[in-house]
Amino acid sequence: MTAALGLGTYRVRAVEQAARTACADGPVWLDTAPNYADTHRLLAPVIADYPGAMVATKTGFFTRAEGEAAVQAGLITSEQAAAGHSLHSAFTRWQTDRSLAVLGRTDLVFVHNPDHSHVDRADLHERLRAVFAVLEEFATAGRIRGYGVATWSGFQQGAFTVPELLGLANEAAGSSENHLRAIQQPVSLVMSRPIALALDGRGPLVHARAAGLITFGAAPLHGGELATLATPELAEFVRPGASPAAACLLAAASCPSLDVVLLSASSEQHWNAAKDAIASPLDRGQLRKVIDVLAQG
Repeated sequence: MTAALGLGTYRVRAVEQAARTACADGPVWLDTAPNYADTHRLLAPVIADYPGAMVATKTGFFTRAEGEAAVQAGLITSEQAAAGHSLHSAFTRWQTDRSLAVLGRTDLVFVHNPDHSHVDRADLHERLRAVFAVLEEFATAGRIRGYGVATWSGFQQGAFTVPELLGLANEAAGSSENHLRAIQQPVSLVMSRPIALALDGRGPLVHARAAGLITFGAAPLHGGELATLATPELAEFVRPGASPAAACLLAAASCPSLDVVLLSASSEQHWNAAKDAIASPLDRGQLRKVIDVLAQG
């Protein structure tokens, strides 16, 4: 079984049309963030027109304009604004309010790369607990369905584990009835460790799935680089007759314990080609062979 295809909106051209193309297929995840240019505003009419669309945004990173507004509101200092990222709970509440006001609604709010600029695990976990507490308030009030953690390298670098995140969520909620609902991390033939671990029944994807969390794989084509990095020979090995881009997307979408693979598809042609590419998943044996070949260099 392949992961469902979701729309990632980072650096997507013509965001509104891309989202309408994705939503026309039925319920689909739309993944965005306040720092993805003007994506929130462009997605808002699509979200209103497609009540079945599932929406995930983030908190943490911010644009220069949003940072200036946060400074004027007394939430962060000018020095903190220069960093472009904040885990201060007051800022989380303010930014999430702003995102909801523009989008109209959101199902999930991911804490965006919480390990960014934090080297002390204890401090990071304390900040995460405080941010989770704020997002618990939003969830309890019915303003969001839940929250999650979206990280580029936090799991890989040992900044936190899924059990630790669940523990922090329990502490934030004051009980095991927390609203931690998802994790997101890169899954690709470049960032292939999550696939290798999942094939062995280990790692964050497996732990998250076992805990009932939704698992999202980001950057399946590694920012588009894999379309040119992957050789025709590798593509043929993954799936005979597939293009390099299609083969790499298929490998990521075939990862065990992965629920949603997020693709930044800017055109209807790109979206439809992606659907076709992942329609028939790789079996575990073939996926393991692919990962083993990559490991051998």
